[in-house]
Amino acid sequence: MAKTLLRSGNLDDFQAVGGGGQAVFESALQIREALRLRKQQSIVDCLAIPQVNDEGDRVDWYSPTEGTVTSWKAADEDARFRALRLLESTLSSVESLSKKSLQSPKTAQQLFGSLLSKAFQFPGENFLFLVDGKPVITFWGFVNLNENAREDILDCLRASLLPAPMPAPVVEPEPESEPEPAIVFEKADEPLVAAPSTVHITADDLYEAHPAPVMTASEPEPEPTPVVVAAKKRRLPLWPLPVAAVVVAAVAGPLLWQKHAPTAEPVKAVAAAPVAIEPKPVAAVEPLPLNLPLHQAEVAAVKAPAPVAAEPVVIAAIPKEAMVMEAGQVKSGSTRFLNGSWRVMLDVTDPITGKPPSLRYQIQNNKGTARVVHGDNVVCRVEVFSGLHSNGELLIKTRGNARCADGSRYPMPEITCKAGTNDVAECSARYDAKTVVPLTFRKAGA
Repeated sequence: MAKTLLRSGNLDDFQAVGGGGQAVFESALQIREALRLRKQQSIVDCLAIPQVNDEGDRVDWYSPTEGTVTSWKAADEDARFRALRLLESTLSSVESLSKKSLQSPKTAQQLFGSLLSKAFQFPGENFLFLVDGKPVITFWGFVNLNENAREDILDCLRASLLPAPMPAPVVEPEPESEPEPAIVFEKADEPLVAAPSTVHITADDLYEAHPAPVMTASEPEPEPTPVVVAAKKRRLPLWPLPVAAVVVAAVAGPLLWQKHAPTAEPVKAVAAAPVAIEPKPVAAVEPLPLNLPLHQAEVAAVKAPAPVAAEPVVIAAIPKEAMVMEAGQVKSGSTRFLNGSWRVMLDVTDPITGKPPSLRYQIQNNKGTARVVHGDNVVCRVEVFSGLHSNGELLIKTRGNARCADGSRYPMPEITCKAGTNDVAECSARYDAKTVVPLTFRKAGA
């Protein structure tokens, strides 16, 4: 039964990730098969099935199971939460299996564990689909261009589940309230206790109140008549009257004096006349006799420093059609720079013709063939495969010796390359432990 097509795209629009010197996508079908043999069907069902077109530049991704397909964005919130929980559980199993494989003494198991650790990387939420509610990842083993593998693989999905930020509350202005009446103290500057009103008392008033007795010479001073006071009436002393008169006079006297006293004129300030101060004469200082030898000044010519010849900056040009190991691809474990047809020039001599053998490599996605023409136009062919080591070194190997048209076998070298100046590949061919010769890759037709 035909599977459901989920998504298609060009490989050049994404960046492959990998491990152990090999990209995940180059072994996608082998990874799914290895997981199936290990009875990890739940992991297998999360990975879409890739199918590359004949040109090798475009890939279609198919669902591993049948069912109703819904994109991640079109699914409701509950479905996305359930799918995210299922993916978290699956990734936990993947990490456990990857660590176990990396600890194996077998090289193949270590490579499988390294690839599996990056297999669930995918560009973003638009590449995840729900098939009958279960998550299926397309373009797994890829990230967006100029991006690195995410430490938290599901971070892009969690970000889409975050609630939208609440708009800031609009603060309505409070109605203006009437100002509280200010407390005003009336007549605040007046004293709390009123001062007594001014009393003007004249001498005539004092006289009328207490007239002095008139004494005559002919009349003798009458004897005081005893005062008879009734027994039931209180006797009042007579001494307060003179005392009261004295007190009133003491209070009124200064007031009257202040009223009739002449007003003093203000004193005018007289400005002091300026006084000229003549400085003391300063005695002249006699110059000291100087008997110093005098010579005519000479201007010494300043020698300019000798110009230092700047060393010319040599910028190495990239040879035409040379193989360039792009740093970004090498860092991500991709060998796309190797795809194509190459003419390999060896620094060896054919014993029959005295010329180097003609060697051509045809490689696509780390697999291809090598064609050798040596001697009297004897053609030999062999399968080759390639990969990147963790230290960024490119390795190209053959599956045994090349089979020749005359039935003979031709030994094939193991080729290693590393990025040199301007990332141009610097390669060498190793035939055995003692035979290592340099070689150069050039695009076929150059």
